[in-house]
Amino acid sequence: MTNPFSKLGISDDVVNAVKALGFENPTPIQEQAIPVLLEGSNDFVGLAQTGTGKTAAFGLPLLELINFKVNKPQALILCPTRELCLQIANDIRNFSKNIANAHVVAVYGGASIVQQLREIRNGVQIVVATPGRMLDIIDRKAIDFSNVNYVVLDEADEMLNMGFQEDINSILSTTPDDKKTWLFSATMPPEVRRIAKNYMENPTELTMGTKNTGNANIEHEYYVVRARDKYAALKRIVDYNPDIFGVVFCKTKMDTQDVAEHLIKDGYNADALHGDLSQQQRDKVMKRFRERSMQLLIATDVAARGIDVNDVTHVINFALPDEIESYTHRSGRTARAGKTGTSICIINSKEIGKIRQIEKIIGKKFTKAELPTGFDVCEKQLFGLIHRVHSVEVNEEQIDKYMSRINDEFVDLTKEEVIKKFASLEFNRFLEYYQNAPDLNIREDEKFERNSRGSKGFESSGGYTRLFINVGSVDDFTRGDLLGFVCNNGKISGKTIGKIDLKGVFSFVEVENSQVDTLFTNFKDVSYNGREVRIEVSGEPSSSRGSGERKRGGGFGSERRREGGERRNDRRGSGRREGGNSGGGFRDFSGRKREERSGRREGGNNDRKRRS
Repeated sequence: MTNPFSKLGISDDVVNAVKALGFENPTPIQEQAIPVLLEGSNDFVGLAQTGTGKTAAFGLPLLELINFKVNKPQALILCPTRELCLQIANDIRNFSKNIANAHVVAVYGGASIVQQLREIRNGVQIVVATPGRMLDIIDRKAIDFSNVNYVVLDEADEMLNMGFQEDINSILSTTPDDKKTWLFSATMPPEVRRIAKNYMENPTELTMGTKNTGNANIEHEYYVVRARDKYAALKRIVDYNPDIFGVVFCKTKMDTQDVAEHLIKDGYNADALHGDLSQQQRDKVMKRFRERSMQLLIATDVAARGIDVNDVTHVINFALPDEIESYTHRSGRTARAGKTGTSICIINSKEIGKIRQIEKIIGKKFTKAELPTGFDVCEKQLFGLIHRVHSVEVNEEQIDKYMSRINDEFVDLTKEEVIKKFASLEFNRFLEYYQNAPDLNIREDEKFERNSRGSKGFESSGGYTRLFINVGSVDDFTRGDLLGFVCNNGKISGKTIGKIDLKGVFSFVEVENSQVDTLFTNFKDVSYNGREVRIEVSGEPSSSRGSGERKRGGGFGSERRREGGERRNDRRGSGRREGGNSGGGFRDFSGRKREERSGRREGGNNDRKRRS
């Protein structure tokens, strides 16, 4: 029986590689695009949602059209982010593993440009690149595009949103006039239409579904809460979905880091992904997420581009995007490859109009949902636990030697008592937490309290003491690492930590007043890398709160001045409206050296010197 990919015109070597990856049948975009692109004679515009298999739609035809006996760049693929660049390059390498002398190089900021230049000099046929780093290499006159026959612009709408129009112009000016340009995009705003007009001649256009619409397999919901309750609402949504594996979107780097740190403190398996992380840190976070050793990825729009992870169950919009079209890209992180998923928005009553605008663009209605009560959450968690117990696989060989001792422990209990006690292990925790939990839902016409504006939704608590500690970023600490270091050695809960101010050779940490003596006692003999760790009360006052003020310091009120300054610098940073620090988690203290951010251009930096 002929393989469906063979029927499209793909050679046996490539078909066998695709089959080895587990792909038996082409997706609709692949089925329609591959025969057209194999002709190699037309410019092409392909409109399809994320997760529909666009990489194979252009990658497989490229492998058929390129002459691999010639070790010169013949195809250039431009994409907006490092993660997407790496993903595309890895996919094409996998597709071409049976082709002799096939070479693909990924060119992106945040990694060694020396190594990338070496790979180019050794010979390459396909270059996958982010615009910023590609321009650096072109400026060094280190690459010759005179043999390029095909240019692919992937996620074209997002590249324009990130301010890469000028860069794309400069890069394409170095390629031959008679090349063929293939443009792939999830949405078709006027800017993308302008690219098609400027760089293409009578392109063949293929649209899967209706332009700019969302994935039909995604359910869209929104919850209306007070601004101060947003974080509590997020936790309740997560608790109500015990098996959630999702991405939480925030607007800025600062918000992303704050939300991730609060979730970590509250015991959730989460971490942050944003543009201030080094490439090594980003790779580490994404590795954990892909391996499902992390349940929640907290990300900015820019950092999340190129996240191609299967089986994401939920996308949660902690804040709505500034550009409505970005919602399509966010929600596209779930329901990939024909699966189903849920996209959730946590909004205040003033944002309902924006929901209506999004509905018009994606062509789907949102469901107004009610946040579950504390009782609902406890019930869901209880039966989630029961389901996991019922479904667990028993290793008979390993467990048998312990069964007699287990039975002896339970000899004085009835079957019903054993079940009750076992179920209560997890149930009691949620029951205690959600006892007398308030209703977080508000009516759409309900007025906000005047002081709720600007609050990010983190709970308030008592007074804090600002402490000095003689470790910092020079010791390869991030804020998340320092959080874990203080909690583990001080034997205190992450919930008792307030703001962390990471410096070079020292840092400041705010700790609840009641935990300061415990921390001092447990840190008497702590050392790090052979150096005694010293903690003392800081003589410098807290910049964000004193006794009785907000516990975790992430609220918009306390950060307003800094955020304003960072937004002014965003166009020169790693992404639109991102600001913050490097991130997360306190489970791993392996060395994570902060690199100079040679990839700053990935979010729209116009200063080329800072990209290397």
